Amino acid sequence: MSTRYRSPRREDAAAATREAILSRARDLFLTRGYAATTVPEIARAARVATQTVYASTGGKAAMFAELLQPAINDQTAAEAMTAALQAEDPERVMELCATAARSGQERYWDIVYGLMRRPPEDELAQQAIANVAAKCMEALTVIAQRLNELGALRPGISPGRAADLLWFYFAPNAWYSLVGDRGWTFDEAEQWLLQAARRGLLKEPAN
Repeated sequence: MSTRYRSPRREDAAAATREAILSRARDLFLTRGYAATTVPEIARAARVATQTVYASTGGKAAMFAELLQPAINDQTAAEAMTAALQAEDPERVMELCATAARSGQERYWDIVYGLMRRPPEDELAQQAIANVAAKCMEALTVIAQRLNELGALRPGISPGRAADLLWFYFAPNAWYSLVGDRGWTFDEAEQWLLQAARRGLLKEPAN
């Protein structure tokens, strides 16, 4: 029975080539835009053949999806959900939500603002963006349910509506508008969004 030969040196070279291609693709997507960037241009920037780009990464949409993986795989949202489920104070739950949302945006800002705010139409790229949105909504739904369990929501606001409102305040578009488009700092945006979300979701404290 033959054993397939593995060359660590060759595997390392292939991984380095793939990393170089993704790095150049990222730079071009951010500076020129996804639609205006071609695979041959990425190949030239990475100093490889065009076919090598396809063989290493699968093409432009696959590269876009791969570049979003760090944001998709980030554990900040999961940690916030765990902490929120343990918190007894609605104010603390809201703070955890705001901090987690800010952390996720700030850590991957060049990717999420530079790539996601004008998403490409490729199906694979659209699915990657949908995965980011789904993970965000999952976390916000947990936050909304916890606020409901604590009896903290304003009268008439269901857990589902609360999740929608949390999306309005803390999902990517809120940060795109304030930080990206209007030049707010992340500190300013986090504090304003937190205060606005409190007013919009939490019932008034009893006198």
